[in-house]
Amino acid sequence: MGRTSDARQKILGAARSLIEGRGYSALGVAEICKEAGVPKGSFYYFFESKEALALAVVDEHWAVQRRDWEGALGGDAAPLQRLRGLLEQTEAGQRAVQADCGTVSGCLFGNLTLELSNQTEPVRGRLQEIFDAQVDMVEAVVAEARDNGEVTVSDTREAARAVVAQIEGQVMFAKLYNSTRHLSPLWDNCRALLSVTAS
Repeated sequence: MGRTSDARQKILGAARSLIEGRGYSALGVAEICKEAGVPKGSFYYFFESKEALALAVVDEHWAVQRRDWEGALGGDAAPLQRLRGLLEQTEAGQRAVQADCGTVSGCLFGNLTLELSNQTEPVRGRLQEIFDAQVDMVEAVVAEARDNGEVTVSDTREAARAVVAQIEGQVMFAKLYNSTRHLSPLWDNCRALLSVTAS
């Protein structure tokens, strides 16, 4: 049981690394298995298709990221302080990846959205669910900030969607220019989007 589970994790890890580095469409099953160091037959034991593997990679990544977002946006700090913590955490994560491998990897979900949204409906649907969940999490914080009189937005849902879009857009620019300096304006931009009242 442990050995088969280990093989599955090796395939998932190899797939995620290759997708982050080169994208999904150009990858073949044989290349994924070679990178994972497992026989090709192992792939089809765990995944019925490359698309099923992509969904598993997305789900595994979201499980980790969701915990990170919940950690940043939860707690007893003031709502805007928690939101700023999420933005700082996002920037730090991209900086760590760049320091480790020399390039800004961007957001796995954003990268797959740009590459696959018109090609595979199951992946597109799953990515929509994830981005909706992110908006839900940010909206809860924005609504709390509005109740406290810290922001003046009238539509907390659209404000939260704008914040998530700002994060995705700035991360995309950081990847495009291979420079995390594009993440530095995140907080100031989000303050403007939310019409923050306090200094």
